[in-house]
Amino acid sequence: MASALAAPTLVRAQAAPKIRIGFWPVAAGLPFFAAVEKGYFKEAGLDVEPQKFAGAQQVMEAMLAGRSDGSANGTGAANLAIGDIAQPGLFKIFCTNPSNAKNVLEEFLVAKDSSAKTVADLKGKKVASGPGIQNVTLAKTMLERAGASGASVVELPIGQHVAAIATGQVDACYTLEPTGTVGRLNGSTRVLEAGVVAHYILGDPLAPWHGGAASLTSEFIKQHPQAAAQFVAAYRRGVQLVRERPDEARQYMKGYTAIEGPLTNEVPLAAYMLHDEFKPSDVAYFQKFYDLFTEKGIFSRKVDVAPLIYKV
Repeated sequence: MASALAAPTLVRAQAAPKIRIGFWPVAAGLPFFAAVEKGYFKEAGLDVEPQKFAGAQQVMEAMLAGRSDGSANGTGAANLAIGDIAQPGLFKIFCTNPSNAKNVLEEFLVAKDSSAKTVADLKGKKVASGPGIQNVTLAKTMLERAGASGASVVELPIGQHVAAIATGQVDACYTLEPTGTVGRLNGSTRVLEAGVVAHYILGDPLAPWHGGAASLTSEFIKQHPQAAAQFVAAYRRGVQLVRERPDEARQYMKGYTAIEGPLTNEVPLAAYMLHDEFKPSDVAYFQKFYDLFTEKGIFSRKVDVAPLIYKV
């Protein structure tokens, strides 16, 4: 009798899904890092497994292969869109990390003693970008639009960007925080210009560039709607922590990015936009970003942003 009564409870416990979330080591993933470390997911009764990848493309590929159930903020939104092209309806975005000249995520870096004063001065130079089609396409397009003709772009993991500049392997890099902070604090690099995608791609240095996104696969949402809703709610707590108590949140970059200890106080933070906070203008800027990849032939078809936004 006791065994029979215990069986339903055991079945329910076994049915609770493990939620595998891919991330790569950029500062924009902070709400996820904080939610894990503060125990927000555990408090919601969720078993969340952070999966670290070398680049956003690998996060998307893991989602396509069914090895991951979603992505943390900082995962390239264009990389995710390529996954949607390969498998329509693959995911839903529930939070983005819009950045610009005020809320800095991306930037061009040069050596501390470089003579370059503007991005145009990178004409004919060798420039590194992060790995993946989003980073490379953006780097090439921005250099072109800034007037840096003849610049060549090479892919390098972002963790190697500062060292590549310091050793003269490259003249500059298009990178994401916390790379700029690492280079500034060790005295080897300086920021040439920040918020560059908003400037050169969206046409306004203060426009929101929704370059990274947190998502869940549509399959996971379909199979586990309650767990998906609980996950998004717990993730929202991570976003709120970053917004309301950024100094407390910053410490959770440790172990997830190249920044640790007191140095976390130096990293600029991106903004965050949850799925129910999008205004028509935000969707329009997001769409303009996606349309660039269609124009460049990177996307084999037009990808509409609006249907990709998570709805409860």
